Amino acid sequence: MRIGIIGAGAMARALGGGWSAAGHEVLVGARSATAAGELAATIGARAGTIREAAGFGDVVVLALPVQALREVLHAVGTLLAGRTIVDCTNAFAPDAAAPEGTTAFVLAEDAVAEGIAAQAPGAHVVKAFNLCAAEVWEAKERIFDGRRLAMPLCGDDEAAVRAVAALAEDLGLQPIPAGGLHRARYLEAVSVFTVGLWFAGHDVRAMFPPVDAAFAVTD
Repeated sequence: MRIGIIGAGAMARALGGGWSAAGHEVLVGARSATAAGELAATIGARAGTIREAAGFGDVVVLALPVQALREVLHAVGTLLAGRTIVDCTNAFAPDAAAPEGTTAFVLAEDAVAEGIAAQAPGAHVVKAFNLCAAEVWEAKERIFDGRRLAMPLCGDDEAAVRAVAALAEDLGLQPIPAGGLHRARYLEAVSVFTVGLWFAGHDVRAMFPPVDAAFAVTD
């Protein structure tokens, strides 16, 4: 598969490196040609401009800070139409109301994935890879407590969701289709909540029982 990655940071390195190793053709595009070139050389990919990355891939990954999305989407124009777009961003901001000494976050922007879809008409946006830090996706470990690390994803186009699910499997993850793009805002909220707990030193996995124990009686 041809994958264009817009961005040259940790997430671009983690995802692009894994997919390049899995045999996909990856092109990294960034505002800085030097940064794109250095990352591409590191992960065995090609380097180019942002517009080249947008027009290159069957799948295009937006591995960018949320505050850069509007400018980038404007710059690439209609190049994203008809393509599968992976939104792995999180709009985190410090929680000013948290008790002193507590690390916590709030969402600086609601429904980022839906906003991307509105700014990129004709693109098939899928929210994915936003629950964990880049270092988790880059690590080799995938089995924890006997369970494969799962990755929920939200999108409206079935073919786009299948394509991103396949890319998740190439990274050793268990994809979980989690509904249409309108549900991505809940995935973004889960991320901001759980990451805050992780930063505070809490074991988030301990909040959820295995599926055979997760039951309730209908009221």
